[in-house]
Amino acid sequence: MFKLKVKKFFGNWQDYLIITLGSLITAVSINMLLVPNKIAPGGVSGAATVLYYLFQFPVGTTMLVLNIPLFILGIRYLGGTFGVKTLFSTVILSVIIDLTTFLPVITEDPLLASLYGGAIMGAGLGLVFRSGATTGGTDLAAKIVHKFVPFLSLGQILLFIDFVVIVFAAAVFKNYDLALYAIVTLFVASKLIDGILEGVNFAKAVFIISTKAEHIAEKVLKDLDRGVTGLNGTGMYTGENKTVLMCVLARREIPVLKSIVKEIDKDAFVILTDVREVLGEGF
Repeated sequence: MFKLKVKKFFGNWQDYLIITLGSLITAVSINMLLVPNKIAPGGVSGAATVLYYLFQFPVGTTMLVLNIPLFILGIRYLGGTFGVKTLFSTVILSVIIDLTTFLPVITEDPLLASLYGGAIMGAGLGLVFRSGATTGGTDLAAKIVHKFVPFLSLGQILLFIDFVVIVFAAAVFKNYDLALYAIVTLFVASKLIDGILEGVNFAKAVFIISTKAEHIAEKVLKDLDRGVTGLNGTGMYTGENKTVLMCVLARREIPVLKSIVKEIDKDAFVILTDVREVLGEGF
């Protein structure tokens, strides 16, 4: 029972290994691409980058110092719900950043630095988030602010904090081009994080509403060798019961499906939506 409670509290050791790997990858992007090119993509790391150029404070140590009051406020107002993993990831990221300052600068082109820095940082943070942790910082700050201004969403608060840091960096560096590069970094990083957390967008889910649903289903099963599920639906305007076909396909198979539907029922209603991850036969 004691071991189960400890495991539940701390999590699996594999999670901490992945968090460490993600922190290392994030540190690589910060030391080899972002900080040398004065790109401060919001958050605590962005603020630490600005303070580094103002006072030569180590980036990792500064991030840790900035996170300490956030953790204290988090414990007071949120009850410490951010967890042990977040505390571990915050400390280990700060330590690794300061230990890897010897890494060479890859490029002095700010556009390349913002693109590749954002991609690498997003990959590292994605691994951290997938392990059930965050790096503290603005995530924690947003939760604290949200407690006092609940009419604003966490996303809006995060966006505002990042915006303030980017504008602050642009004012200190007296270069608004760097602010634009920082926004590019944020965008690329967010896409990589989404890809790691939700899976790569490689499939499509299709919903087909047709009076000839059975014929379409037979053709899909025969020509595409894909399973089709029939869902019971009711037209709210006509009150008629209809069969809604649902099928998940690889993206390359969509043109064939459209051709099948058009051939059998030109009046069919077809909905295509992105699928992040598919588990099961055929995928």
